[in-house]
Amino acid sequence: MRRLLIALLLLGFPVIATGQQRPLTVEEVQTTRSGDAFLQIGFDFLQDAQFPLAGLRGDLTRVGVIDTRIGVGRAAEIQIQGTIRQFLSVHEQQPSFVTPVLSRSGTSISDYGELVVAAKFRLFDETESRPAIGVRFGFEVPTADETRGIGLNTTNVFFTVLAQKHFGKLNLFGHLGLGILESPVANFTQNDVILYGLAAIYPVHPRVNIVGEVAGRWSTRSDSSDLLGTGSRSQARVGFQLFAGGLRWDAAGIFGFTREDPDTGFTIGVSRSVTLWEGYDRPR
Repeated sequence: MRRLLIALLLLGFPVIATGQQRPLTVEEVQTTRSGDAFLQIGFDFLQDAQFPLAGLRGDLTRVGVIDTRIGVGRAAEIQIQGTIRQFLSVHEQQPSFVTPVLSRSGTSISDYGELVVAAKFRLFDETESRPAIGVRFGFEVPTADETRGIGLNTTNVFFTVLAQKHFGKLNLFGHLGLGILESPVANFTQNDVILYGLAAIYPVHPRVNIVGEVAGRWSTRSDSSDLLGTGSRSQARVGFQLFAGGLRWDAAGIFGFTREDPDTGFTIGVSRSVTLWEGYDRPR
C-alpha cells in the first residue's frame, strides 16, 4: 500500500484543487472529477494528547496520514482515510480500563490508525442566491488495537449535510450532522454526537491559499464511565496551501479546545491528482 501511494504521488499529473481541502478536516461540497483519484498524504504532531481509555497522556506523532478520494460520477466520490502508523511518547500513565503494554523503557507505544470509508454526493450546485449542498456518510473500521492505548477499536458511523458558498474570493463551507459512536467499554452502548465544522479558504496569490477551520463533535450525553473516549472534541486549524512543482503542499497549526484534545500541534502534507479512467464529465 505504501509503495503504491508513493509511486502514484510521483507520477506527473496535474493537481486538481476542487473538492480537496487538506490540511483542513471540514468537507467541501465539491467532489473529485469523475475518473480521477486525488491522493493526499501527511504528517501530524500533537502535543499533550489524552487517551482516557488507557489513562495515557503524551505527544502523538502520526506518520502517513492518508486520504484517497476517487470520483465515481459527475457528483460523487468514494473516500478512504487512515494512518499508516502512529507513535505516542508517554508523559503520564494513570490507572484505567485498559492497561497498555508500553515499550521496555515504559515511555512510548505505537499502533495503526483507524480506517474510515465514506461517500460524498453533491446534490445542488451553488447559485447566486443559494449555497451548494451535499451529503457525506460513512463508517470507521476498528483497525486499531485497544490494548495499545491509542485507539478505541470500535465501529462508528456518521452522516453530515454539507454547504458551500463563495463570497468574492472567499470560499466558505461547513458541515452539520450526527455520529453514532460505539462504546469501547460497555456492550450494547453507544454515544450519539453532533458533528459540526466551519472552514474558509482565501487565495492571497495564484499559488497560495490561506485556510482555517473550527470543527469537532458535541456529546448529547453527560460523561460517564460507560462512554469513555466518546465525549466532546473541538479543534481549530490555521495554515496555508502552496501549489508548486505539480504538487499541492500544505501546513497548519492545530489548537485544541476541550480537556481531552491535544493542546497544540501541527500538520504538513502533499497532494496530487491522477487519472484512472476517462470520466463522464470530460470533454470529448
